[in-house]
Amino acid sequence: MATTKRITLGIAAGALALGAGLGVTGVATAATTPSPAVTESAPAGGFGRHGGHGGDRGQLAADLATKLGVEEAKVTEALQTFREENKPTTPPAEGTAPAEGTRPDRAAMDAALAKSLAEKLGVDEAKVTAALEEIRSEAQAERAETLKTRLDKAVSDGTLTQAEADAVTKAVEKGVIGGGGR
Repeated sequence: MATTKRITLGIAAGALALGAGLGVTGVATAATTPSPAVTESAPAGGFGRHGGHGGDRGQLAADLATKLGVEEAKVTEALQTFREENKPTTPPAEGTAPAEGTRPDRAAMDAALAKSLAEKLGVDEAKVTAALEEIRSEAQAERAETLKTRLDKAVSDGTLTQAEADAVTKAVEKGVIGGGGR
């Protein structure tokens, strides 16, 4: 087999494995409830320490409380109220993703979340927006560092070449796999 084909197959296999791993992680994360106070649905905009679609919901409230100088219990309550008010009216069938074009616009949901939290917490909306953006950036940086560590280990173990690891990193950054690049 030609070197180019092997590299291409290696990159494709790495991307597939990474995608499958992220999918399994997402299912496992969705199946757990880290905090009984906030368990009904994922926070809007995919904020969270451990990935989008929920992540560590209690951590979002704690981070926001710290950044906004508000009691964590008030933030938790405001987030829960927002989630309840913005639940989808008809959830997709079990095991399927929402139909194309039916997902809420992320920017609109982020803006609605910031406005709702600002009103409920008595904090300036711009301050809430900045805090949410900072939390998202921190979470993305944390995920990127985790990926880099895993890819570096795969290269040192001989599982991937550096070129393959670089290709996976680029694919994640561009949003081709793993939901990155937003």
